[in-house]
Order: sequence, then C-alpha cells, then structure tokens
Amino acid sequence: MKYFTYSGYKQGPNLGAYLVVALLGAIIGGLLVLTVAPGYIASRAGLSQPGHPDSGPVAGGGLPSDLLLEWSGDWPVPAVAEKVGPSVVGIISQTTYYDWFYGKRIAESGGSGVVFKHEGAYAYIATNQHVVADAQRLYVVVSGGKRLDAELVGEDWQTDLAVIRVKDESLPVAVLGDSDLLRPGELVMAIGNPLDMEFERSVTVGVVSGLNRKVRYSDEREFSLIQTDAAINPGNSGGPLANMRGEVVGINNMKIATESVEGMGFAIPVNLARRVLDDLVAYGRVIRPYLGVKVLDADDAARYLGRTISQGLYVASVVSGSPAAKAGIRQGDIITKVAGEAVASLGDLRRVLDRHRPGDKVTVDLIRNGVGLQVEATLAEAPQSGR
Repeated sequence: MKYFTYSGYKQGPNLGAYLVVALLGAIIGGLLVLTVAPGYIASRAGLSQPGHPDSGPVAGGGLPSDLLLEWSGDWPVPAVAEKVGPSVVGIISQTTYYDWFYGKRIAESGGSGVVFKHEGAYAYIATNQHVVADAQRLYVVVSGGKRLDAELVGEDWQTDLAVIRVKDESLPVAVLGDSDLLRPGELVMAIGNPLDMEFERSVTVGVVSGLNRKVRYSDEREFSLIQTDAAINPGNSGGPLANMRGEVVGINNMKIATESVEGMGFAIPVNLARRVLDDLVAYGRVIRPYLGVKVLDADDAARYLGRTISQGLYVASVVSGSPAAKAGIRQGDIITKVAGEAVASLGDLRRVLDRHRPGDKVTVDLIRNGVGLQVEATLAEAPQSGR
C-alpha cells in the first residue's frame, strides 16, 4: 500500500526557503478566513454569523449543546484546543548511525503524544509505535521547548500503538472519549507537532469523513481507522484526534500521500487504543488472544493459491497444538464467522479476537467441502513474536 504514509517527521533541510511563500499564503488565507469563513461555518452549522442582524441559533437548527465542550454561539474550536492542547507533547526519537566520512552520527525523528494517565511520579503518554521504533534514546518535549528524558513502557506493532513515560507529575491528562459514538460529519480536531517542534501544538480542524475504514498497510497489517479531513502532517503521528467535547477519540497515525488525493488522514479509534494502552502499562505488552490459523482473504486466496471463495477466510494452514487445531479446524476450511460475527479479512478476524481474552470460548462457523459446520475453540494467549 504505497500510498499510505505514517505521519512522523525526520530531520531534514532547513525550512527557511519555504517561509516566504508560506507567509504570503498565510496572509491571503487569513484574510479569507476573516471575511468568508465565519459566515460559511455559521451557515453550515445552522447558525447566524456573530454580529449579523439575524445573529443567534436558527429555530430547529444549530448543534446539540451536549456535543460541545462549551457552546456560546461562537466557533467552539478554541475552547477544545485550550482543554486538550496542554496534554499534547512532542516526542524525539534518536538513533545512532555511522557515516563513511564523518563517523558516528545521530539522527532524530519525531512525532507527537498525548498524556493519558498518571501513576506515581510518572506521566504516561500514548503515541504511535512507528514514532518510537528502534529508538536508542527518547525525549519528550513539553511547553517552552524543555526536553525530558523518556523511557519506553511497551509497544504494539499490530496496532501501531506505544506507551512511553516521563517523571513529571505536572503534565495535564487528557480525557478519553468513546469513539463508538462518532458520526460521519462530526467536527473533530487534530493536535500535534508537524515538521518540527517549532510548530508545537498545531491545531487543524475537519470532520469525521468515515468510520471503520479498512486500511491495509502491508500483507501482515490491516487497520480499522477513523477517516478525517483534518490535516495530518509529518510530526502529527501519535497526537490526539478530539471531539468537540474536548475528549480524545483517536490517535492520529497516517495519511494518504499522493498528488491526486487531499484531506484523507486516519486515526486509531480510542476504544481500541484504550485496551492496548492499559495492557502496555500493566504488562509491557498486549495480552492478545490467539486462534492459530494462517488465513487468506478472497483476493489473496485467488492470487496465491488459485482458490475462489465467495465469502469468509480461506485457512491456508493450522498451527499444530493451537486452539484451532484442538477445535478440529483444518487446512482448506473457510471460516465465515467467529463468535457470531462475519469475517472477510485478516483485520476482521483480529478485531473479533481482540474483543476477547485468552481462555474465552468462541464459536467458529466453517464451510468444509461445501458443507457448513460450527466448532468451538478455547482461545490461548498469542505468542510474543512481535508480529
């Protein structure tokens, strides 16, 4: 999936060459925002523009007050930014490499994070796994540019989530919301540190463009993400996506990077993230249930094995001694449902399994030689292979 790119940044050339053009664009854009945007936003929200003769909510229009952190008839974004922004930090990842001419060199890359809990003297910060991957040293950048030494608590490659911590009891904690309540068209805000810490806590606003978007990043990873048109730039990785109650509903992690596409960013739903983050804090890893099958979706079954299936997942192999093997699942079976939920991709299977714990019993609906049957499997804990 070459069009998807993570939204971390790597240290690169100086940005000064671009500032003149950017400044001109900012001035023009600012004038447009001041003159055009308020009326447009108000009309879209069912409100009159502040100061307009018809100022005030339109009968039957407007936004429900329970959706907003603070509703006074004005644009709600500043109140949300003031609530969520202080809990957002920058993250610097350092690695060492050797240059043929200059010898030992230090490379920096970075992203964002959000403080989600305190425990003892430590603040725990959620971010993306790809932000901290292979780091030899980690720093958290707080307000004013101060760098704090950070340590990795745990990381999860499958969900692209990680937890780091710093010894600081003063950092504000963000409120985690309920991503299952999100609706397409709902206003959301992304906060992060694009391009460099010079642009810390940058705020971008958009809407929820779609939910449960299946994004396949590689043959081994498929994500189910929130799609938004709030700008996600390099350095935003790991920062929060917030609703207008000032609650974190997602962790920003990637965008589509191609000249023909604009405004397609993605975030990990916080309801998925919450469970992963809790496991990382408690165990340093995710306690993930395991069925023990290698499966292919319809496209891959046709591409690699020449098998045509109209539904479900083709069982390419079964791990010896696994829950699947003990339940009687065989190579060549087609799994159509797990725990009563239809599965058509590896991501579907993982999402269903991740709602369970090792030791849980689940039903597995199969098609074998054209005949439907159902078996029961007792899930085990997944091996800690990193993949």
